[in-house]
Amino acid sequence: MYPKQIIDALATVTYAGTKKNLVESEMVADNIRIDGNKVSFSIIFPRDTDPFLKSTLKAAEAAIHFHVGKEVEVVVTPEYKSAARPEPDKLLPEVKNIVAVSSGKGGVGKSTVAANLAIALARLGYKVGLLDADIFGPSMPKMFHVEDARPYAVRVGERDLIEPIEQYGVKLLSIGFFVNPDTATLWRGGMASNALKQLIGDADWGALDYLILDTPPGTSDIHLTLLQTLAITGAVIVTTPQEVALADARKGIDMYQNDKVNVPILGLVENMAWFTPAELPNNRYYIFGKEGGKRLAEEKNVPLLAQIPLVQSIREKGDEGVPAALDSENASGLAFINFAQAVVTTVNRRNREQAPTKRVEAK
Repeated sequence: MYPKQIIDALATVTYAGTKKNLVESEMVADNIRIDGNKVSFSIIFPRDTDPFLKSTLKAAEAAIHFHVGKEVEVVVTPEYKSAARPEPDKLLPEVKNIVAVSSGKGGVGKSTVAANLAIALARLGYKVGLLDADIFGPSMPKMFHVEDARPYAVRVGERDLIEPIEQYGVKLLSIGFFVNPDTATLWRGGMASNALKQLIGDADWGALDYLILDTPPGTSDIHLTLLQTLAITGAVIVTTPQEVALADARKGIDMYQNDKVNVPILGLVENMAWFTPAELPNNRYYIFGKEGGKRLAEEKNVPLLAQIPLVQSIREKGDEGVPAALDSENASGLAFINFAQAVVTTVNRRNREQAPTKRVEAK
């Protein structure tokens, strides 16, 4: 046997849905395998509820037996077309609010803030998703203690979609689930942007009150891809109090307030605002400077959503994959719960007073 014999035999089978044969209907998958007296291949159907599915599979098997040989063992399996990804303006129709967590520079705790914000919102009773958009430095799988998880595909309507991993009441997707964590991701900007679009548009996010975007540090192709793909409700800017971080935070604010972008700034988070040692819980040591984030919020006329202290347990909990927001009984967890409540209040006010954000048009 050889593949052309199989294709010629299948060309004699008419598919009732198109009134053409299987080859003309482009339904024969490119996976014909011949192993001695056994042949296997797939036939592609528009959907799994196709009324002609069973009869077409039987006809294909009969055609092989008739035209190639009765002794041939035939294994024919159905595959299903996946509908095209919706246009950007029709993406994520069940997601009410999209919040980007950004920073002008790395090392200010942006991912820690994003992870704890998502968990705190879930603990407040909201339906929450978290997209790890840091393609080159994904950290969410570790922070959520799901490094070994591997998302699988689910059939939703006529599309095969990635099912997010659910942990701590949060739906989570990250490129970290699909790459070797010990290997550098050496991708050009276009490859990274396409991967990000898949995580957004080819995933079963379902109905969400909040989709949190953990963006990469700085301003880059990834930010532009997000802005061109999604209508972002607002951005939360994370900074630490020192002047070097504040200078970069200003650039992050400017990126979203640019006339061509026009994404509202929901507010600032001053992370590592002060250090409080466990043995002296009432003491505050301003290692990185005092109230730099507060001054920047006043300068830019945006809310200061939270001042998060530098506490050893926040770092430890993040490394262990059990973020601080899971324990609202301690001061660190309570700080993130209060932060989440401030985000809810600010988003609600933004939605009442401002028009919905529009995507940045690609040029």
